[in-house]
Amino acid sequence: MYFSTMKNFALVALMASVVLAGGTSLAGEWQQHHPRRAEVNGRLANQNARVRAGLKDDQLSRGQAQQIHAEDRDIRDQERLYAKDHNGHISKGEQQLLNQQENSVSKQIYDERH
Repeated sequence: MYFSTMKNFALVALMASVVLAGGTSLAGEWQQHHPRRAEVNGRLANQNARVRAGLKDDQLSRGQAQQIHAEDRDIRDQERLYAKDHNGHISKGEQQLLNQQENSVSKQIYDERH
Protein backbone atom coordinates (compact mmCIF):
# COMPACT_ATOMS: atom_id res chain seq x y z
CA MET A 1 0.00 0.00 0.00
CA TYR A 2 2.85 2.38 0.87
CA PHE A 3 4.50 1.76 -2.51
CA SER A 4 1.24 2.47 -4.35
CA THR A 5 0.76 5.73 -2.46
CA MET A 6 4.31 6.85 -3.19
CA LYS A 7 3.92 5.91 -6.84
CA ASN A 8 0.73 8.00 -7.08
CA PHE A 9 2.43 10.91 -5.32
CA ALA A 10 5.36 10.77 -7.73
CA LEU A 11 3.00 10.74 -10.71
CA VAL A 12 1.07 13.75 -9.40
CA ALA A 13 4.31 15.62 -8.70
CA LEU A 14 5.58 14.90 -12.21
CA MET A 15 2.32 16.06 -13.79
CA ALA A 16 2.33 19.24 -11.68
CA SER A 17 5.89 20.08 -12.72
CA VAL A 18 5.02 19.63 -16.39
CA VAL A 19 1.98 21.89 -16.04
CA LEU A 20 3.89 24.53 -14.12
CA ALA A 21 6.83 24.45 -16.50
CA GLY A 22 4.79 24.88 -19.66
CA GLY A 23 1.42 26.11 -18.47
CA THR A 24 1.41 29.50 -20.12
CA SER A 25 2.60 28.33 -23.50
CA LEU A 26 0.17 25.40 -23.48
CA ALA A 27 -2.77 27.63 -22.62
CA GLY A 28 -2.18 29.84 -25.65
CA GLU A 29 -1.60 26.85 -27.89
CA TRP A 30 -4.82 25.22 -26.68
CA GLN A 31 -6.88 28.28 -27.57
CA GLN A 32 -5.20 28.69 -30.91
CA HIS A 33 -5.43 25.09 -32.09
CA HIS A 34 -8.71 23.91 -30.60
CA PRO A 35 -11.43 26.44 -31.37
CA ARG A 36 -14.24 23.87 -31.13
CA ARG A 37 -13.20 22.90 -27.62
CA ALA A 38 -12.82 26.57 -26.66
CA GLU A 39 -16.32 27.33 -27.93
CA VAL A 40 -17.92 24.41 -26.06
CA ASN A 41 -16.06 25.17 -22.83
CA GLY A 42 -16.78 28.89 -23.13
CA ARG A 43 -20.49 28.12 -23.28
CA LEU A 44 -20.16 25.91 -20.20
CA ALA A 45 -18.44 28.75 -18.33
CA ASN A 46 -21.21 31.14 -19.38
CA GLN A 47 -23.88 28.72 -18.16
CA ASN A 48 -22.04 28.35 -14.86
CA ALA A 49 -22.11 32.15 -14.44
CA ARG A 50 -25.85 32.20 -15.21
CA VAL A 51 -26.48 29.54 -12.57
CA ARG A 52 -24.44 31.46 -9.98
CA ALA A 53 -26.43 34.61 -10.82
CA GLY A 54 -29.67 32.65 -10.46
CA LEU A 55 -28.60 31.48 -7.01
CA LYS A 56 -27.56 34.97 -6.00
CA ASP A 57 -30.89 36.55 -6.93
CA ASP A 58 -32.92 33.57 -5.61
CA GLN A 59 -34.27 32.61 -9.03
CA LEU A 60 -32.75 29.14 -8.64
CA SER A 61 -32.78 26.87 -5.61
CA ARG A 62 -29.65 25.03 -4.52
CA GLY A 63 -31.18 21.78 -5.77
CA GLN A 64 -31.87 23.25 -9.21
CA ALA A 65 -28.34 24.65 -9.37
CA GLN A 66 -26.82 21.30 -8.37
CA GLN A 67 -28.82 19.50 -11.05
CA ILE A 68 -27.75 21.97 -13.74
CA HIS A 69 -24.12 21.81 -12.61
CA ALA A 70 -24.28 18.00 -12.81
CA GLU A 71 -25.61 18.18 -16.37
CA ASP A 72 -22.86 20.63 -17.32
CA ARG A 73 -20.23 18.34 -15.74
CA ASP A 74 -21.56 15.48 -17.88
CA ILE A 75 -21.19 17.64 -21.00
CA ARG A 76 -17.65 18.68 -19.99
CA ASP A 77 -16.73 15.03 -19.31
CA GLN A 78 -18.05 14.02 -22.72
CA GLU A 79 -16.08 16.83 -24.39
CA ARG A 80 -12.91 15.63 -22.68
CA LEU A 81 -13.53 12.04 -23.79
CA TYR A 82 -14.01 13.17 -27.38
CA ALA A 83 -10.80 15.21 -27.21
CA LYS A 84 -8.90 12.31 -25.69
CA ASP A 85 -10.01 10.08 -28.57
CA HIS A 86 -8.85 12.62 -31.19
CA ASN A 87 -5.51 13.86 -29.92
CA GLY A 88 -6.93 16.94 -28.21
CA HIS A 89 -9.48 17.85 -30.89
CA ILE A 90 -13.22 17.34 -31.22
CA SER A 91 -14.95 16.84 -34.55
CA LYS A 92 -17.56 19.21 -35.95
CA GLY A 93 -20.24 16.55 -35.34
CA GLU A 94 -19.14 16.11 -31.74
CA GLN A 95 -19.19 19.88 -31.26
CA GLN A 96 -22.73 20.00 -32.67
CA LEU A 97 -23.87 17.22 -30.33
CA LEU A 98 -22.34 18.99 -27.33
CA ASN A 99 -23.94 22.28 -28.43
CA GLN A 100 -27.35 20.57 -28.61
CA GLN A 101 -26.86 19.32 -25.05
CA GLU A 102 -25.77 22.80 -23.96
CA ASN A 103 -28.82 24.32 -25.67
CA SER A 104 -31.06 22.03 -23.63
CA VAL A 105 -29.37 23.03 -20.36
CA SER A 106 -29.42 26.70 -21.38
CA LYS A 107 -33.17 26.51 -21.96
CA GLN A 108 -33.58 24.82 -18.59
CA ILE A 109 -31.67 27.65 -16.89
CA TYR A 110 -33.82 30.24 -18.66
CA ASP A 111 -37.09 28.47 -17.82
CA GLU A 112 -36.21 28.04 -14.17
CA ARG A 113 -35.04 31.64 -13.78
CA HIS A 114 -38.18 33.17 -15.35
